[in-house]
Amino acid sequence: MKPNLDPRIDAYIAKAAPFARPILQRLRKLVHQACPEAEETIKWSSPFFLHHGKILCLAASFKAHLAFGFWSPEMKKVITRDGRANDGRGLLGKIRSLDDLPDDRTMLRYIRTAMELLNSGAPTRAKSKPRPALPIPPDLAAALKNCANAAVVWEKFAPSHRREYIEWITEAKRPETRTRRLVTTLEWLAQGKSRNWKYENC
Repeated sequence: MKPNLDPRIDAYIAKAAPFARPILQRLRKLVHQACPEAEETIKWSSPFFLHHGKILCLAASFKAHLAFGFWSPEMKKVITRDGRANDGRGLLGKIRSLDDLPDDRTMLRYIRTAMELLNSGAPTRAKSKPRPALPIPPDLAAALKNCANAAVVWEKFAPSHRREYIEWITEAKRPETRTRRLVTTLEWLAQGKSRNWKYENC
């Protein structure tokens, strides 16, 4: 079966740092060898490999290292059992050369195991626990009392939308910045807008 290649990944590899190009090429070849049906795409500006429409694995190239990981949380257990260190830069750690990769046989086993996990219907991502609601800052609470339109929208907002505004206001480092954000919050709320309304229709 001819690999389903995406020219955008060719371009990604061509633009990567010289050390990263042979690593990306090796990983790409191994993914298609282990999973001939794999499809390539670009997500979040990085190469992703899909199996039946679901994310199988991904790679990301940085200035001095490369990261490669699997989407299934179960793969962390598989790789940890092999004694490989995970330093938070992908399950295989920071990859700076081909020598940092497991041998081809091991990599093929990892990719096939990840593929089997997808086929089994195992969750691809652990369910995150709901975040507790943040208390409303006193200055925001007082401002909402004086702006009925904004208060109505605030009451209808989901906790996640409220959190975005509260974090934006409380993260201000200077009093004048906080005041400016508070005024903007009331204006946007009165218009029914969420904190990130500019990006919602992008």
